Amino acid sequence: MQTDTTVGFISQNHDKLADIKSRPHHKPFIKVLNRSMMLRVPNKYKKEFRRSKKTTFIINNQALRISREKTNSQILRDISWHYSTSANKANKNFNRAFCEQNADIIIENIDGLKELSASRLIKLNNYRKRKLR
Repeated sequence: MQTDTTVGFISQNHDKLADIKSRPHHKPFIKVLNRSMMLRVPNKYKKEFRRSKKTTFIINNQALRISREKTNSQILRDISWHYSTSANKANKNFNRAFCEQNADIIIENIDGLKELSASRLIKLNNYRKRKLR
């Protein structure tokens, strides 16, 4: 599906995503949350986290994002969280054939699927905020 930054695979099955991407199973994925969920975000950053756009936050060694999906899909409305990763081979650009070969379902809006710029990456803890990308 198209995310706000790139084309991505989404799933609640971490192992299936790791197999598709040929990456170690211990390496974490970004966890995309429904707007209503607030997990372990330090109090002084909750407002920034809720209002963020195109930003991934690393909190307690877990990468988290807020979902701002405009795609009118019942599948996405029914789940409160999912893992996300780019729909490409490691260190390669988006390839629609690779995406179609490895996806069970393709969610595509009228604009189609396209690779955009990467999200900002910010590491938070109770004491400070550090921009990583």
